[in-house]
Amino acid sequence: MSIPSDYTERVYAGVLGKLIGVYLGRPFEGWSYEVLNEQFGEINYYVHEHLDVPLIVTDDDISGTFTFLRALPDYGNSRAVSAAQIGQSWLNYIIEERTILWWGGMGNSTEHTAYLRLKEGTPAPQSGSMALNGQVVAEQIGAQIFIDGWAMVAPGNPELAADLARRAASVSHDGVAIHGAQVLAAMEAQAFVEKDIQKLIDTGLTVIPEDSLIRTMIDQIREWHARHGDDWRATREQIAANFGYDKFGGNCHMVPNHALIIHALLHGDDSFQKSLMIVNTSGWDTDCNSGNVGCLLGIKNGLAGLEDGPDFRGPVSDRLYLPTADGGRAISDAVTESLHVANVGRALFQVPLHTPKNGARYHFELPGSVQGFMADEGVDSRGTLTLENVPGHSQSGSRSLALQFDGVATGRPARAATSTFIPSKETADYFERRGYALLASPSIYPGQTVSAALEADSANELAVDVSLYLRRFRSLDDELTLEAGPGRRLQPGERHTFSWAVEGAGNEPIAEIGVAVHSDERTKGKIYLDYLTWTGEPNVTFARPDTPLDRRLWEKSFPLMWRRAWVNGVDGYDFWWPESFRLVQNRGRGLLMTGTREWRDYEVKSEITLHLCSSAGIAARVQGMRRYYALLLCRTDEGRGAARLIRALDGDTVLAEADFPWEYGESHAFALLVEGDRLRGCIDDLDEPLFDVTDNMLASGGIALVVEEGRVMSDEVSVRPA
Repeated sequence: MSIPSDYTERVYAGVLGKLIGVYLGRPFEGWSYEVLNEQFGEINYYVHEHLDVPLIVTDDDISGTFTFLRALPDYGNSRAVSAAQIGQSWLNYIIEERTILWWGGMGNSTEHTAYLRLKEGTPAPQSGSMALNGQVVAEQIGAQIFIDGWAMVAPGNPELAADLARRAASVSHDGVAIHGAQVLAAMEAQAFVEKDIQKLIDTGLTVIPEDSLIRTMIDQIREWHARHGDDWRATREQIAANFGYDKFGGNCHMVPNHALIIHALLHGDDSFQKSLMIVNTSGWDTDCNSGNVGCLLGIKNGLAGLEDGPDFRGPVSDRLYLPTADGGRAISDAVTESLHVANVGRALFQVPLHTPKNGARYHFELPGSVQGFMADEGVDSRGTLTLENVPGHSQSGSRSLALQFDGVATGRPARAATSTFIPSKETADYFERRGYALLASPSIYPGQTVSAALEADSANELAVDVSLYLRRFRSLDDELTLEAGPGRRLQPGERHTFSWAVEGAGNEPIAEIGVAVHSDERTKGKIYLDYLTWTGEPNVTFARPDTPLDRRLWEKSFPLMWRRAWVNGVDGYDFWWPESFRLVQNRGRGLLMTGTREWRDYEVKSEITLHLCSSAGIAARVQGMRRYYALLLCRTDEGRGAARLIRALDGDTVLAEADFPWEYGESHAFALLVEGDRLRGCIDDLDEPLFDVTDNMLASGGIALVVEEGRVMSDEVSVRPA
């Protein structure tokens, strides 16, 4: 089968539909039908502001959907990817008690139960089996909420989508939970080539057993829909009476919520807004159900289908958060994730990948996309700018982002930026309190080079000064400060490509990057941003801000954002100790990570004090908790001190080993260089390699400090291009 000609755009519509659905339903997740209707009536638009909560949230529905799918590229984009390999991806990207899942405990949270099974060595699919975990635990909703990605990589191939969904769902679920996931996956895959909802439901039913409860329930809902016509509430009442929560055990069972998804699709009259209104107003697990409905309708009806009611896309601005052990991808956007999904699908179908504008990070090639760019609403620039994705004004693509400014004058600039890290300290604090922490690393670092192409509209009244800028967190108080980059006066119709070698300290993470327009005279007009991207490896040293500990204690001033730029995969990483980094790991191995998957050839160095531990060191090309290269000092089985260079990838492979006596309390200098397939490790004598080997299994990734069962300390970590 061939990939549809509008495949990437339809994936993008599906991703947007998922995000809109989740953001719409999240504020009242778990509310009863009665309370929800009493407070809001019909849910036709976002209500987050009424409940004083943010629109863009960290959420398991989003994080799990776009994270677990990474098992495919991590294992060669093979259609034969196994449940066991998907389970390994869980262990790699999930940080226990911190990311993706609801950590409700063994036997209470289905996903937490499965994670503990995986961690103790039980592979998937046994980890999610009913035989091991019981029917109630195995048949909760998680199999369904994480499933959209497996459908979107199989356009027009419902059998493949259902089979991938079965393997993915079986990591944590069993029984009818898998059947529900398969039905939805098949429907979404077929939605790339079929428009009729009834036919899509027929397709979904072909991939599950004839005696499945899911099939029986769907048949019954179709009968009620035919009987009640436009009266969706009457159908909802019969669902509650026959398939409601009181009929099934657990906290959030698959069956009632799957029923509401089918119900909304049948009664929704093919309308994105009406279908989401029905599924949200119906209550129960609203963000999950709304996300699945939104994704399916996005795929089926495309971007135009998202516009059949109010502006759902504008407030979202493509933004999403993916907090995982791969922190450099945590601050993402719908376009970036859509391309990841679509390129997995292209790889499965063995067709060329889609890399708009030579792989630029922000390229705006999908209609309506803004990739997180928003007008700055600071006191000096509020109201001066609007953004619009428009055709043209691109040398290597077909679209650009128009920055339309009005009222720009001396002291009154227009600015637009997108986040490259956690947007504010308050944002980080909020999500930590909420229980789904926004663990993230910046996506850009000092030493990298930014490039951006901009063009002034030929109809502009005057020449205007255009520049790049960024905001970074100050190291002493976590306040955002603006830093101007290169600028140029652009005449009407003039185009210019900016280049900016970013400098700065590792304890001042870069939070956003953008474009500013200035003018000496009051004017209006347009500037077109063709693309913005950055390349190269970092050149940076990470260390605690140079403030005396006694002063910080006295002033109760503990700057935290430089620390939050490191994704915490250890048991203890407290902020009040005198060292920049004091790490504690009680059991097993822990990592403290920063950087992005795009880093390739560099050297990481750090002097580490091994206070008490079974092993410790540094890691490079880190792609999560269980995918990296590490240079370690450890103990052999005989108790001797040893140095090892390992590859962590579905377990440890020792690439090189040497005797190296060491004692508790000693400090040792570590240096690990990764360049192409060459790995060079030094300990203490940084000019004389202890190890110099080749390995090509991991081509890129960030860095980490590593500790196993004990405590280690370090005052700084540096990264330099190879």
